[in-house]
Amino acid sequence: MNDQKQHLRQQLLQQRRSLSQEVWRQQSDLLCERLQSWSGFQTAQSILAYFSIQQEPDLSPLFAQKHWGFPRCVDKSLSWYWWQQGDLLTPGAYGILEPEPTAPKVTPEQVDLILVPAVACDFAGYRLGYGGGFYDRLLAQPQWSSLKAIGIVFDFAYLPQLPVDSWDQKLDGVCTDSRISD
Repeated sequence: MNDQKQHLRQQLLQQRRSLSQEVWRQQSDLLCERLQSWSGFQTAQSILAYFSIQQEPDLSPLFAQKHWGFPRCVDKSLSWYWWQQGDLLTPGAYGILEPEPTAPKVTPEQVDLILVPAVACDFAGYRLGYGGGFYDRLLAQPQWSSLKAIGIVFDFAYLPQLPVDSWDQKLDGVCTDSRISD
């Protein structure tokens, strides 16, 4: 199963990296518009998200509105911190921008919605990540599992079915540049 996941991951990451900057920006903007028009986003006050790497869909046009939390990778888990435009960011263990460790911490009770980065998602709500298991471990914890979690991918990475392992956590929906399922 892991070989199958690894092969699919490499294939989809290559496809995403091959997007021109113009196409990546257009698809990211369409995805942001789709999210903004969705009632689940409109009613959410506090949202957990990610800073785009490796041409993931860029959600930064949304960051001027709402309250946003972003992760810091600490050992094998994600710790969440509040962030607003203008706050400092530092590269973390994987080169991903992270809020300062002195930023206020986010607790699950403060969160309305989680926007989950992914290499791919399938129609059943499973995601293929980068293989570290950070989000699967987070979403398996009772205090986080009850929160609405939406996978964020471009259309080409929204697939009918992904290989699934016993530890993979199902998301509540998926948002792409052309649709949202929840």
